Amino acid sequence: MTISLDGRRFRAVADVVAGEVGTQTVFAYHERAGEVWAEYAGGSIRRGHLVGTRTGDRLDFRYVQLNTDGQTSSGHCVSEVSVLPDGRVRLHETWSWESRPGSGSSVVEEVPAP
Repeated sequence: MTISLDGRRFRAVADVVAGEVGTQTVFAYHERAGEVWAEYAGGSIRRGHLVGTRTGDRLDFRYVQLNTDGQTSSGHCVSEVSVLPDGRVRLHETWSWESRPGSGSSVVEEVPAP
């Protein structure tokens, strides 16, 4: 059974080396009919957007963002969806910049509901 990402919020579990996303960055995901998109902000990110597709437990998307220094960046990411023992969702991400050199991996986990 595929778990929907729609309405779920995520946060990085650690600051991302070679990236700008950190533990203060919060992602608000949406999903409908195989399409995924999100808005994100926090930490060094003033505003970010991602858009892409989902096939099973695999997300494939492009992202664009504006950092707090006023610089824009873009890239590509592939994520694998998994479920933690407590029922929250985890995304294992492999990403690369398209607007500048660099790549890496990160893990974001669902933020527990208040």
